[in-house]
Amino acid sequence: MKHIKLLLEYDGTAYQGWQIQKKGLTIQGVIEDRIFKITGRQSRVIGASRTDAGVHALGQVATFRTESRLDAETIKKALNAVLPEDIRVLDSSVVDDSFHPREDAVRKRYFYIITNQRISSAFLFRYTWIVPQALNLNSMSEASESLVGKHNFSAFMGTGSDIKDPVREIYSLNIEKLEKVDFLTACLKGNFMKISIEANGFLKHMVRNIVGILVEIGRGKILSDRIKEILELHDRRHAGPTAPPNGLFLERILY
Repeated sequence: MKHIKLLLEYDGTAYQGWQIQKKGLTIQGVIEDRIFKITGRQSRVIGASRTDAGVHALGQVATFRTESRLDAETIKKALNAVLPEDIRVLDSSVVDDSFHPREDAVRKRYFYIITNQRISSAFLFRYTWIVPQALNLNSMSEASESLVGKHNFSAFMGTGSDIKDPVREIYSLNIEKLEKVDFLTACLKGNFMKISIEANGFLKHMVRNIVGILVEIGRGKILSDRIKEILELHDRRHAGPTAPPNGLFLERILY
């Protein structure tokens, strides 16, 4: 029995997230289906991060066990031959049986892209949140400093979560303005913001909820110093809207 580790990238637009659902197409479900087609056996695929519906990934990590005689490189090529074009296997390797992609992860990094103008490029609307109002970068950056460190992030946890321990540690939270986004060989000019967050783990909708309140602060609807109070209230109702999923990317998992 081999334990195969996959490094994956995917465009989440057409999917109901990573985790298999009762209804709808999911990344996990599609990969398990294609593994069955290749090996003839059902295999459970375990992902490092349960990305939401519409969220994308550049560096998702997943594992599965198989009795197939195919080596890791052949499995990679076979999967890429049968997977839809919006899911790719970047790497495949055999790992120790004890390796767990989620429990062994020490850091996860996401980034979120905002188009800060009324009209977006036709090639970016699937991958950014269009916010037409001017955003105050200084206020957003000042507020973000209060979120760095170890905190109870209940105020930024999506409803319906069964997580018992809402304490997480954010190692870095950076916001930068961009005047262009490279797309294929083109340079798409405009007003963009990139919010990068690295932590030891994330709660359900945590990144999108953090982005949501930072945008409200950037719009001037919430004062930047209120974020400390909201964090300490441990109440989702006080922490502003949830940013849409399409601007969010799982960048990497560190072990």
